[in-house]
Amino acid sequence: MAAHVNEVVLPGDILQELSDSEQYPKLRLGPGLRIDVDNVVVCKCGILRFREPSVFWVDTHQKRYVPVKGENILGIVISKAGDVFKVDIGSSEMATLSYLAFEGATKRNRPNVQIGDLIYGKLLVANKDMEPEIVCIDSTGRSSGLGVISGGFMFKCSLGLVRKIVSPDCQLMKLLGKHMPYETAVGLNGRIWIKAKTLSHTIAISNAVCCAEYMSKKQTEVMVKQIVSSQWT
Repeated sequence: MAAHVNEVVLPGDILQELSDSEQYPKLRLGPGLRIDVDNVVVCKCGILRFREPSVFWVDTHQKRYVPVKGENILGIVISKAGDVFKVDIGSSEMATLSYLAFEGATKRNRPNVQIGDLIYGKLLVANKDMEPEIVCIDSTGRSSGLGVISGGFMFKCSLGLVRKIVSPDCQLMKLLGKHMPYETAVGLNGRIWIKAKTLSHTIAISNAVCCAEYMSKKQTEVMVKQIVSSQWT
């Protein structure tokens, strides 16, 4: 493991350990890192993270979303231009969504998508030279939970909190689900949608997620107990 893991790194830092091709033959770089000639250079300020076998990225507090191919996102339909919908995903440019990018959609059987609808989709195209493109089907043509979302409550948060929520080590959502059944859709663009049985449960879960960004596991458990006790009193 590299010596700088779980330490603060700054833009311009060169990580010599990661440049060793023999130590990491299948090195994968995530957000905040790039290759400059033969060196791995930091391009964002944050904490260097590592995941087996050889995945490195910089965990940083960021609100502006940069589209990445394959990530699930939550967007809002802003307008319709011909056969393409324009969707706000929180990036510098609007994403496009074709009406054929839904399960079972054809020229005759078009999906019922209206301006203002909340879309849970996957980024199909994401690079700096083209506008982002999203789809609501997987590689087999199935929706797999993607598509138009109705009801519930959607709120924005930092990208760091979203990554913490989807991490396998995060127990917050599991602890809340034991006491308050709910549905959720987490977009890696800093948006989370939650729908519980009652409005008070939805608000309580949303507040718990927002407060848990900088909490430890023990603090999270205490907070969940307090929320549960307040809901049933």
